[in-house]
Amino acid sequence: MSIDINSLSARELETLINKAKKRKTTLAKRKPVAQVRRKLEQQAKAEGYTIEELFGTTGSTATAPRSTGRVAKKARKLGKVPPKYRNPDNPEETWTGRGRQPRWLAALTAEGRQVEEFLIEK
Repeated sequence: MSIDINSLSARELETLINKAKKRKTTLAKRKPVAQVRRKLEQQAKAEGYTIEELFGTTGSTATAPRSTGRVAKKARKLGKVPPKYRNPDNPEETWTGRGRQPRWLAALTAEGRQVEEFLIEK
């Protein structure tokens, strides 16, 4: 979030400062994340659960799925695929052809080369 403080009036600036002080006080009162996480894990363990069972993740709220009220479909798992393309400069770098092109391939195709040039011979 970016605020241009040069365009604020004295009253608006004072309001912003007060809001920032309140927010800083609120954050200072909170316990550290690691301490809260430990406490939650201990409570879950005492009840016979793991964080993964309760929240479906490793406990990170940033990646926790949000409930939409609908039943989620089971994701289709794709099998492991052998690589189709190999970097001629570094043979350890390969690509299966799925997902985004790796940087090495994108750079070479940007130079005008064709993707087919990097196919792995079978």
